[in-house]
Amino acid sequence: MRVGLSLLTLVPGRMGGSETYVRGLVRGLATTREVEAHAFVPAIAPGVGDGLPTTVVGEYRAGRSALARARALALAAARPGPPARRYAGMDVVHYPLTVPVPRVRVPTVVTLHDVQHRDLPEHSSRTTRLYRALAYDRAARRADAVVVVSEFVRERAVATLGLDPARVHVAHEGVDHAVFVPGPPAEREAFLLYPARAWPHKNHRRLFEAFALLRRERPDLRLVLTGGDGGRLEPLPAGVEHRGAVSLEELAALYRRAACLVFPSLYEGFGLPPLEALASGCPVAAARAGAVPEVCGDAAVLFDPYDPAAIAAGVREALARADELRDLGLRRAARFTWEACARGHAAVYRSLG
Repeated sequence: MRVGLSLLTLVPGRMGGSETYVRGLVRGLATTREVEAHAFVPAIAPGVGDGLPTTVVGEYRAGRSALARARALALAAARPGPPARRYAGMDVVHYPLTVPVPRVRVPTVVTLHDVQHRDLPEHSSRTTRLYRALAYDRAARRADAVVVVSEFVRERAVATLGLDPARVHVAHEGVDHAVFVPGPPAEREAFLLYPARAWPHKNHRRLFEAFALLRRERPDLRLVLTGGDGGRLEPLPAGVEHRGAVSLEELAALYRRAACLVFPSLYEGFGLPPLEALASGCPVAAARAGAVPEVCGDAAVLFDPYDPAAIAAGVREALARADELRDLGLRRAARFTWEACARGHAAVYRSLG
């Protein structure tokens, strides 16, 4: 079976967890080779098909700015023929980034990462909600099969979009166990880590309130933030440091050194940072929200993310149980690999062949 991965809407360095998913899936498919997968990529991301046969689709005028991306989508919708011809010979086409560009005349699979625009509409602009209703919701309803990254997203997609449950398949994301590895427990430092862009649902303000409570007891404790859009969070409270976007290697080093990952996000379709922390032997205190409990199981301390006092209590417990959580986390993280993710996708592809 020949499967085309259509990655034309990828903008490297701008798409967070969905880009991590794409790159992990590509590596997993290249390793397992359960299907004959072929990557179709934009000119701005020629290397994203790493390990797979790759075609650069120059007819798709990809861009990095929001305006350039909108123009590329509009042009592809108006003239789908030129890029679509590149996909000749594919038995199935998968759109891992949800938006079905270009349209093709073979069975299709769409990955739906979440339905946050429906579950938390107050955290999205009207424009974003309209775009996702047109692009994401319609794509999921029209696809022959839908892949979701958690049971949580499956339940919410069926409930909010009216999808046939038989068409919706769960394939958990993985973690790169060659990158996220534990360090010596003695090297952990007195800081909490939160890697997240400064989006409203990431809940930084309540985290700051919780951190202030913790600093009354531990004035030496610091909070290290990573991720883009940090200017939205200024002025930062005392003891808080924002490092902006960091490299994968620096992020892995922070997981190995942090006393605890604190993850107060209000909504996650999967939740890669807690899983990466577990694989790194880092104690985790995380929100009882979205797919986070599904990913962490009993290997993390869960808290109510709407209550700063509960966030602070969760961090205290995680710090007190650091050795126990390290062992639980390493065992939990071992269940999640990109090879297993790829095999789950391959089963979906074969179901359409």
